[in-house]
Amino acid sequence: MMRVRRMRSLQKFATLNGSIHNHFNQERTPTSRANFKERRTAALAQWRQLGTA
Repeated sequence: MMRVRRMRSLQKFATLNGSIHNHFNQERTPTSRANFKERRTAALAQWRQLGTA
């Protein structure tokens, strides 16, 4: 990764790089909405459990 001298430059790079990566990321697998919601609910429950510990 490139070296940055200012935090503002790093923030701009990260914002731009993230949006471009999300736009061109074609490696997503098609899943049903129900399957997505089930996985998301499980992940959220696990995250909440870690937060209370």
